[in-house]
Amino acid sequence: MTRVERLRDKANSLPESAGVYIMKNSDGDIIYVGKSKKLKNRVTSYFTGNHHSTKTARMVSLVADFDYIVCDTEIEALALENVLIKKHSPKYNVKLKDAKSYPYIKVTAEEYPRIFVTRERKSDRGRYFGPYQGSSAAHTALETVVKIFGLYTCRRSFPKDIGKERPCIYRDMGRCVAPCTGGISSEEYRALVKCAEWVLDGNIKATVSSLTRDMEYAAEEMEFERAAQLRDSIKALGTLVEKQKVVADEKVMRDVFAVYIGETESVLSMLSVRGGALVNKNQFIISLADFNSEDDAVALIADYYDTAGNIPREIMLDFDISEDDLSLLSEYLTLSAPYKVTVRVPSRGDGRRLCDLALENAKEMARQNRLSIEREDKSIKRLTELLALAEVPKRIEAYDISNFGNESIFASMVVYADGKLKKSDYRAFSIKSTDGQDDYGSMCEAIRRRLSHIGDGSLSLGTSPDLILLDGGVGHVRTVKDLFAELDVDIPVFGMVKDEYHKTRAITDGDEEISIAREMNVYTFIYNLQEEAHRFALKHSSRDKSKKLTSSSLTNIHGIGDKKAKLLLNAAPYARIKTMSKEELGKIAGISERDAAAIYEYFNKEENKDGKDYNRN
Repeated sequence: MTRVERLRDKANSLPESAGVYIMKNSDGDIIYVGKSKKLKNRVTSYFTGNHHSTKTARMVSLVADFDYIVCDTEIEALALENVLIKKHSPKYNVKLKDAKSYPYIKVTAEEYPRIFVTRERKSDRGRYFGPYQGSSAAHTALETVVKIFGLYTCRRSFPKDIGKERPCIYRDMGRCVAPCTGGISSEEYRALVKCAEWVLDGNIKATVSSLTRDMEYAAEEMEFERAAQLRDSIKALGTLVEKQKVVADEKVMRDVFAVYIGETESVLSMLSVRGGALVNKNQFIISLADFNSEDDAVALIADYYDTAGNIPREIMLDFDISEDDLSLLSEYLTLSAPYKVTVRVPSRGDGRRLCDLALENAKEMARQNRLSIEREDKSIKRLTELLALAEVPKRIEAYDISNFGNESIFASMVVYADGKLKKSDYRAFSIKSTDGQDDYGSMCEAIRRRLSHIGDGSLSLGTSPDLILLDGGVGHVRTVKDLFAELDVDIPVFGMVKDEYHKTRAITDGDEEISIAREMNVYTFIYNLQEEAHRFALKHSSRDKSKKLTSSSLTNIHGIGDKKAKLLLNAAPYARIKTMSKEELGKIAGISERDAAAIYEYFNKEENKDGKDYNRN
């Protein structure tokens, strides 16, 4: 019996009920996860006939076995499919770029809510807005609402810190309502934050109406300073409205999705319309060239809202999927929203025009991505010629060292592969073998540890680099070449030389310098790679130094040594520890009630009424 016959027989024995199927290759790796309302029909279709797309046929040719999980409903199957795709990242499932790399704006659920940009979306009581296309877009949106409503951005905790310190310069500049002074109640402040949330949701007209009512009331009560602040906020919102593109009726709340499938790249484009205005645009490079089936489109959008939240009342698609899948997606999203969500494919009117606009944006994103890849390809090919390499390197690794004197010494490894920086493969090595600051010794330790993983089967380090670039000159290159000779390793290694202004000047092979000053594309590529390696090394060195400083601060507290300080910092950031209650501190594993009391009193000395000395000194 052939492989296909065996799999077809197994598929024919499946139940005709909803569920998830899990395709595996000969190594037992999961290569595809799908869902169906009739498992038997769907799975059997993979092993009968040759009507599959190229990608599906390639996936089926690798299937050695499959598992399945029966579900009560198709909605349950869709939810489970999303969970399994996130967990296993199967090669043949269409996936969006890692959601963690997209920023959100978070509003906390505190008495005086904080608002900030974050890349981590937690299951907490906070509200999240986004994801935004990049950090610049997120910070611009944040700065807009902070400036309009005078929200605080400092690290103080209110109401705990009210009156403890003098207001900062932002109060004097009229940029902050200064809850630190106690001049604004928590109810008034939360009302401002609610207006900021409406703006982030795109509902600016409702915000203006609310602020106008507050301004008129403040004027009647002769609170002229507050009325003036509200007037300025209303004026700023009016300017913001003028900049937004109105694309539908003011009551419209919808997202529009379009997919462009090119020869070398595919893009999912999403436009957000709130209050009739186009308020946000997101575009995602899809990991594979086309969909396996309609299931992929459904899973893709479900995955997006599982991560992003902020589900609108209406979702429009530029591409066709079956009525059953439209109903399934609508019902699935409605479960996570406080209202009914409608998903449809419009054929005319504003909806159709928005779908066309989303598709044009997807095409433009694909074009820009293609041009970027072409520029990078030219840079790599020219770099190959300049360095006289035998072949074009597919994987390039760049290294740098960062330290604070003789402490917090780290080596960074950043990776360029498949035409882009591959951040999932980045590594930072904490240097342990050198006696204080020793750049050559530190670089050798990092390279030795990295090479020890080649061939160990790990996805990020198991593959050998085709080219290694070191932030440093002749000495660095010669030292690493001596290490390669010792280990019998043959990998091209060069140094990225900087001038006295810390700018990239040339590349060295350890004997001679190769000028790249007139090679603008190559220069830009090397400069960006060198800066990324420096940034990543400095990030880890600074973080380690900061952790040591905060740890030493905690060890000033009576009864808290290095071990307990580490337990505290593993449980919460230092800034959070400073504001925790005794009860919260006492819940941390390894921290006793006495320790909790000592820590609390240390950070709240003026509240220490019992006369006990909780500090070490």
